[in-house]
Amino acid sequence: MAAPRNSGKWLTGALSASFRAPPDDVFALVTDLDRLPEWNRAVTKVLDRPAALAPGAEWVVKVRPAGLPSWRSRSWLEELDPQRRVFRHRSKADDKNPSHAEWLWQVDEEPEGSRLTVSWELHPMTAGRKFLAAPLRGRMLVTTEVPDSLAALARMLASGE
Repeated sequence: MAAPRNSGKWLTGALSASFRAPPDDVFALVTDLDRLPEWNRAVTKVLDRPAALAPGAEWVVKVRPAGLPSWRSRSWLEELDPQRRVFRHRSKADDKNPSHAEWLWQVDEEPEGSRLTVSWELHPMTAGRKFLAAPLRGRMLVTTEVPDSLAALARMLASGE
């Protein structure tokens, strides 16, 4: 488990978890946009989704991390490679602020199943996001949000949901 670090321009972090499930099953669950609210408590609703995940596809979710107000977050698919099990997208609040986050989800095969690694880069572009929002979100991602999401995915995969 790695903590976020301040690189001067953005916050980065990465966390991994192992699952007793086939890698393709893990990848299918992580890339099923309709199921995001089932395992990511910060995502309360999928508001708009593409007919298919293809490079450039967009989707919008309602996000409400614990203790914060909700906002609309728009994401753009940058890479989807089912053979390598790579899912990469960029997201930002659905407002005029240029700040954004880059996400990479990688599923690898392990002897007992699979390993999912999620990594992120927060790119705060305004003073409020640079000095307040991004450091707060970076801490929340590594201490609660991503660990909770990985635990929820483990429960879902173990139960066959």
